[in-house]
Amino acid sequence: MSELPPDHNADDQPDPLDPFDEIIAEETDRDPDLAVIEAGSRTLRTQGGPPDADIPTRPADPEVDKALREVETELATRWGETKLEPSVSRIAALMDVLGEPQRSYPSIHITGTNGKTSTARMIEALLGAFELRTGRYTSPHVQSITERISLDGAPIAPERFIETYQDIKPYVEMVDASQEYRLSFFEVLTGMAYAAFADAPADVAVVEVGMGGSWDATNVIDGDVAVVTPIDLDHTDRLGSTHAEIATEKAGIIKQGATVIMAQQPVDAAQVLLKKAVEVDATVAREGLEFGVVERQVAVGGQLVTLRGLGGEYPEVYLPLHGAHQAHNAAVALAAVEAFFGVGAQRADALDLDTVRKAFAAVASPGRLEVVRRSPTVVLDAAHNPAGARAAAEAIGEAFQFSRLIGVVGASGDKNVRGLLEAFEPVFAEVVVTQNSSHRAMDADELAGIAVEVFGEERVQVEPRLPDALEAAITLAEEEGEFAGGGVLVTGSVITVGEARLLLGRG
Repeated sequence: MSELPPDHNADDQPDPLDPFDEIIAEETDRDPDLAVIEAGSRTLRTQGGPPDADIPTRPADPEVDKALREVETELATRWGETKLEPSVSRIAALMDVLGEPQRSYPSIHITGTNGKTSTARMIEALLGAFELRTGRYTSPHVQSITERISLDGAPIAPERFIETYQDIKPYVEMVDASQEYRLSFFEVLTGMAYAAFADAPADVAVVEVGMGGSWDATNVIDGDVAVVTPIDLDHTDRLGSTHAEIATEKAGIIKQGATVIMAQQPVDAAQVLLKKAVEVDATVAREGLEFGVVERQVAVGGQLVTLRGLGGEYPEVYLPLHGAHQAHNAAVALAAVEAFFGVGAQRADALDLDTVRKAFAAVASPGRLEVVRRSPTVVLDAAHNPAGARAAAEAIGEAFQFSRLIGVVGASGDKNVRGLLEAFEPVFAEVVVTQNSSHRAMDADELAGIAVEVFGEERVQVEPRLPDALEAAITLAEEEGEFAGGGVLVTGSVITVGEARLLLGRG
């Protein structure tokens, strides 16, 4: 069941092909250099209510919980995810001594700035619906480290996580002894994921990069399909300060003869990606040209979308996620799975519509405009950069229509915090600034100083402890009255969202 926007006239609907034709018209009005690059590349053209989030809690068995904490403690002694030495030599050495487990299954490799995890979850759901056994590797986690490695659509069991770590630990120590630097936290987890997928065994792996692409630890796979979600400015101290520089790093996942599924990109980023595709004889499918979103309507608990895939049109697909950005993620995920099955290349027919609908209806993406409480409504969103914040702000206005929205923001110190706050300023009536428990968290007083410059002093409240910040925001939202439509959005960091989720009883 869908709710049409107030200004929608059911008697005045355009032909369903028209919106897609408009997208094509907009996308083809591009820089001449792009046309030259595209002339040298092949493109794929066809010849003819929300589920419960799968966030694991701590193990119920005290012995298992103790063993998991010991593994977490050992992993924490290694370089964290923000300390990097740009090289794949260590992870390649680990794969070598493990017998190259990452080559025992085909893979879909995902990079980009925003939307990677949601897109990975959608791809996983689609592949599972077509009866393939999947392994999914994503980061960071919302609440539990075991979320990062999934088998058959569910986080790996704590017992199996521990067993996998113990299995590869001797080989990790062997590589540590032979390298200038020890394997990092993320490198060890990547090795665990690839080993777990081989042991399962998985029919296909869905792998999200940690950062960048070229020297990311995940990049010891040769993805049959390389997915690039929208590129924006993030991690600029490591990836570059322009879209083109960042795209150069991310293009590193595009391998010889692969298929590239490319979301809509800034022109300079698209140039880089398409040039790399030409160099390695990769096939390219571009959102807005070979595939895209034809139509979308707000629906109860999500949205109803019509997608144009590589094999044709998929009408009335229910997606239990909010926002136009999630509809675009769905289009990218669908095209990636079509490409994996050879649609648009070896075969011209579309995927089974009922199976596609069933898969999308079962998708969950924890911490992405996730409702965790009612009266007042509390929503969690892991937006941590300006692009993600803009998408969340637009989506929350469309899906919830709060009369008064209170923000709870706890951000990392290495992010563009001002840009994030400026994106939320039009939708937050007031903002409560706080900080999470991470050593990377920006000090609440420092964050408050920036927030005052963006919102004005009268709209900013400081609560350094997250529990106090949540209580303050809920109190402010309740001032509107029980039926007035006040709400709370907790955002700024995946860690903030994960900790709020625990505090609010969801895990």
